[in-house]
Amino acid sequence: MASETAPDFDARTTARHLLRTAFQAALGTLEPDGGAPHVSLVTVATLPDGAPVLLLSDLAVHTRNLKADDRVSLMISEPVRPGDPLALARVTLAGRIARTDDPAARRRFLARHPDAAAYAAFPDFGVYRIAPERAHLVAGFGRIVTLPAAELMTDVSGADDLLASEDGAIAHMNQDHADALSLYATRLAGAPDGDWRACGIDPEGIDLVAGHEAARVDFPEPVAPGGSLRTALVELARRARAVSDGVSEGDR
Repeated sequence: MASETAPDFDARTTARHLLRTAFQAALGTLEPDGGAPHVSLVTVATLPDGAPVLLLSDLAVHTRNLKADDRVSLMISEPVRPGDPLALARVTLAGRIARTDDPAARRRFLARHPDAAAYAAFPDFGVYRIAPERAHLVAGFGRIVTLPAAELMTDVSGADDLLASEDGAIAHMNQDHADALSLYATRLAGAPDGDWRACGIDPEGIDLVAGHEAARVDFPEPVAPGGSLRTALVELARRARAVSDGVSEGDR
């Protein structure tokens, strides 16, 4: 624990939200000769369990570094806005990185970063997964916390059926329920109007993107093994419409 935290502050939720809504991050690797830190800008997405995934070129310095030493750090910050940049919440993950051939990792990355499809198939590019070991969150005065990896991750044990249906559910929502996705983003996540589409679903919630804006909406309750994803999505729509109609949570 790096400092005493404010009593109403939920560090776990804040860190997870930063991770799930990230578009870009600072990747720290170690140079093979002498171990000097090397920091570079990368784009990022997440797997269903919350592990960060990156699309990296073998030609990049950071890729050459991590092939020699798999220890990395990844710093994710809130989007820049006017004012003091040190007031932005940010989380730094420390962990190990490895290339992955998991089709879900590539699909999820490209769903968040469709522009990357133009070069993702080049032979020198690969998808890499970071296995977090710990995280350090700075979210303001009295809100500095070191978290174990388990606090960042989503439990996907027993969620095989949900994850197997993720592609189809995302395609269905994007094709047939764009209005609901817009309500999720604007009414439940407080995001601006935009062409919102789903880019990821896991047992705890749904990830949304509109251009380079991202939003995360958690389900009222995690979808339990054997539970209904459709029920969770319908309940989100109900809550979003209630917000649109000016109905408070206590009146529902």
